[in-house]
Amino acid sequence: MSPIIEAKGLTKHYGEVHALDGLDLTAESGRVTALLGPNGAGKTTFISAVATLLKPTAGSLHVAGIDAATHPEQVRRVIGLAGQSASVEPAMTGRENLQMVARLFGLDKRSSRRAADEVLERLGLAEAGDRLVRTYSGGMRRRLDLGASLVGRPRLLLLDEPTTGLDPRSRLELWDAIRSLVSDGTDVLLTTQYLEEADQLARDIVIVDHGKVIAAGTPDELKSHGGQDVIEVRPRASADLDATAEVLTQVAAEPPRIDLDTQRVSAPIEGGAEQLSTVVRLLDDRHIAVDDVGLRRPTLDEVFLALTGQPIDATPDPAPSADAA
Repeated sequence: MSPIIEAKGLTKHYGEVHALDGLDLTAESGRVTALLGPNGAGKTTFISAVATLLKPTAGSLHVAGIDAATHPEQVRRVIGLAGQSASVEPAMTGRENLQMVARLFGLDKRSSRRAADEVLERLGLAEAGDRLVRTYSGGMRRRLDLGASLVGRPRLLLLDEPTTGLDPRSRLELWDAIRSLVSDGTDVLLTTQYLEEADQLARDIVIVDHGKVIAAGTPDELKSHGGQDVIEVRPRASADLDATAEVLTQVAAEPPRIDLDTQRVSAPIEGGAEQLSTVVRLLDDRHIAVDDVGLRRPTLDEVFLALTGQPIDATPDPAPSADAA
């Protein structure tokens, strides 16, 4: 099966700002691919290029085997796009919103009604379909916005930070909706600031920084290659947090981190279980009582920080164009 997206040497320049700088990316069919990167890394620019909303400065881009530069109208027939905020009309019902979008896709009235009914049922909005959208919760609006991108039955769905601003329950509901779409055969490319979201949804993760791909693989592969195992200790007494950090300093590959909210001290290590037993002995020598001590794999947040040198929500120097974000 050919890749759903294939970009080679893709660049997009805004004056001296290189939003994309020779980006090479392949997204395989039949799975969710997550595009991660700090603000300004080029994620939204890439999504816009795939959606044919902007023309790259150089390089090649194929979507479902179609050259996006020479046949953008064909690309638009096989994609759906849900941006960073819901774009539905609050003065209309959910069903009316979907029927309107379906007509814009060229469906006749009967087909538009059928497509709207199918999408409402698929996204768990059938009972709310005849209510005005202004009465919907934020999570329901995002699901309806997702549905608007589905009435044309796209082969590829582009999701640009789909759960931004949602509460945890609404985020879980949208995750379930996305999983359902993938199981029905829709390919998904998403950008997200929530690394847990990428871990939960994506089969493949691509990390972009300064307009280039710096790492790619499954979540497990990135955790194995992009970070070290981490020892975490929760001392029984808050007063022992600093002393616990001193103990971890003796075995840690980097300075330990103290999390005052969770009352935990953590540090990356080399040596795995052998170092864990050493830590337990050192804590006992210092008479530090602990409620919990353990060894875990790095999180995607820690992998991201190790690869980029900054957290995912770090803000770069201002760029002259919002499209460079």
